Order: sequence, then C-alpha cells, then structure tokens
Amino acid sequence: MSYLEIVLAYVGAAATKSMVLGLIILTTASFFVPVRIEHPFLMAAFLVLISCTFSLFGFIIGIWAKGFENLQFIPMLIVTPLTFLGGAFYSIDMLPPAWRAFSLFNPVVYLISGFRWSFYSKSDVSIEMSLAMTLGFFCACLAVVAWMFRTGYRLKN
Repeated sequence: MSYLEIVLAYVGAAATKSMVLGLIILTTASFFVPVRIEHPFLMAAFLVLISCTFSLFGFIIGIWAKGFENLQFIPMLIVTPLTFLGGAFYSIDMLPPAWRAFSLFNPVVYLISGFRWSFYSKSDVSIEMSLAMTLGFFCACLAVVAWMFRTGYRLKN
C-alpha cells in the first residue's frame, strides 16, 4: 500500500466517524431546541473540513506519541483549553480588547466562528477569514503528515 492510501484510509475513517457523530448530535439537539441552519452548504463544508483537519491532527499525534501518556498529553493540555478559550460558550466580542486580540491567535476561534456563521449568520470573525484559517490548518496538518512519511519520522527504525 502507498502512503497516500494509508493516510486516506485512516483519516477517511476517522473523519467519517466524526461527521456521523456530529450529524447525530445535531439531529438529537433538534428534538429539544429549534435548530436553524441558515447556510447548510457552508455548514457541511465546515463539517467535512474540520473533521478531516482534526483527523489529520490525530494521525500526527498518533505517530508522534511514544505511549498512552503522550497520546493524551496534547488533547488534554492543549486542545481542551484552546476549545474552552476559543469562544465555544461565549462570543469573544465580549472580551476586553487586549484579550480579544490575544484570542485571535487561538485556531479554535476560527473553527467555531465558521460553524456559528453557518448556523446564525453571526460570528466573531469574518466567514472568509474562518474558511481561510481552517483551510490553512488543514494544509498545515497535511504538510506535517507528508513530511512524516517522506522522512520516515517514527515510522522506520
């Protein structure tokens, strides 16, 4: 098997699982609260893009980790705080100007703003910026995976 086929299989399976879970959560939520999706095609695009990006990120962490402790280090100490500080539960527009500017360095802000805009046509940053940054994170993860396979990082002895 080629490296491309390996990455497509692992990332495709993980992204498909993530998208199915996201759609199940959305469907379940619609039974309890009114769900309004103003831009369904952009919501689907963000869903696919973010699922693939996080799947690639997980693939990178899986190759990098030497053990279970390392495998949990990045999600627990980096991804979770970035999610809580990324405006998932509040708008970063509510923050003082200095903290808002600092929050714009958080990549999760752009992921959340893209989804927020696709549902409500309101976001903390422009939809173009959200899409560009999300594509940028996807390309960065793809570049790291390509580098790992090209150099054999932690794949070859």
